[in-house]
Amino acid sequence: MTSAELPAVPPVLRFAPSPTGLIHIGNARTALLNALFARRGGGRFVLRFDDTDPERSRREFADATEEDLAWLGIEPDLVVRQSERLPLYAETAERLKAGGRLYPCYETAEELERRRRVQLARGLPPIYDRAALALTDDDRRKIEAEGRRPHWRFKLEAREMTWRDLVRGDSRVDASSLSDPVLIREDGSYLYTLPSVADDAALGITHVIRGEDHVTNTAVQIQLFEALGAPVPAFAHHNLLTAASGEGLSKRTGSLSLRSLRESGLEPMAVASLAVLVGSAEAVRPVETMDELAGLADLGAISRAPAKFDEGELDRLNAGLLHAMPFASAAPGLAALGIGGGEEFWLAVRGNLARFADAALWWRVVSGPVAPAIEDAAFARQSADLLPPAPWGDETWKAWTAAVKDATGRKGKALFLPLRLALTGLDHGPDLASLLPLIGPDRSRARLAGETA
Repeated sequence: MTSAELPAVPPVLRFAPSPTGLIHIGNARTALLNALFARRGGGRFVLRFDDTDPERSRREFADATEEDLAWLGIEPDLVVRQSERLPLYAETAERLKAGGRLYPCYETAEELERRRRVQLARGLPPIYDRAALALTDDDRRKIEAEGRRPHWRFKLEAREMTWRDLVRGDSRVDASSLSDPVLIREDGSYLYTLPSVADDAALGITHVIRGEDHVTNTAVQIQLFEALGAPVPAFAHHNLLTAASGEGLSKRTGSLSLRSLRESGLEPMAVASLAVLVGSAEAVRPVETMDELAGLADLGAISRAPAKFDEGELDRLNAGLLHAMPFASAAPGLAALGIGGGEEFWLAVRGNLARFADAALWWRVVSGPVAPAIEDAAFARQSADLLPPAPWGDETWKAWTAAVKDATGRKGKALFLPLRLALTGLDHGPDLASLLPLIGPDRSRARLAGETA
């Protein structure tokens, strides 16, 4: 978000998921862009659950969404549920009916499909022909006496709708090319558009940031705001994320869900960094704080092309965050894992971590028990005899290996690898100059003697 995009008054933004599954990284991209815009502008962020479909909406998915967003670092200022706001939508519908903008229709899906095919055959756009507007009151009574109930359409004004999109720039949709949208089903339930606009108006939403698949919806929604006499928010339609394969993401399939990324041990800021920066002019890199990320979330720099979310890139960002993480940030997580050693241990091992939980492996290497791997018992015994006296510090490893080199004539890999295998049981790991003082004299001697310690 550039300084030119910042509103003159504190903005109010919202993220409006349907609780029909676990949210994925594409949903998180939208949530982050809204939350960061609000943060940067000193405004408010609303989490609104679009849960008016009782058959598909689940409270457990809503709860999971709140938990996953909190893990990511997003804390809403307000949480609302559309299922608790039905009186507002009923009042909104009555206002639209009174204004002549919401009208009843009685065609079945089969009848509409037949008309669509006829229009296509005649070379006409397959939009609703507004036949219901010609029905008289007597016509409607007769139809309803047959058991039919109306669905309600919003009457669009046939004009070009234009807006300045914060991502796409000057945008336009010819409303005359659209069907009057159905806002209320035959059973009286609401489709997405009416509750969404009613809530945006009631909650004072100033900016709507969402995926580019909603661009056409914007023309309809602007007319709805105008019909209700409500301020029209600014719109921004960002590019969509796909999997690295190019496949679209879906809550239904669980593709790249935040829950799965969280359970894999990734750092939330690694996920947030990639979700926000990928597919933009900003270089993808690990960002340590949400405030810093808010400064990088430039809506005008987002590409128009779909962006691929590469889990390999996510691993790189995660490692970068861990390798630079100060001890003060790591300390609570280390304590939760039962890891001691303080700052000395953290600075020794952080450069070898791919996941934070990997620190537990190196804590076991330091504190034991470790089964040593002895390639040459005589060399190990001779090396043990040359261990310097305590206390040990940063120079102990250098002094010890110099003494072993002089005594045995070994150097390079032939010197260092057998010592690493004996001391850690592994052929790789953090710099032994840092690990050796943490392992300590007693465990070092025992391991060089072939003992599990």
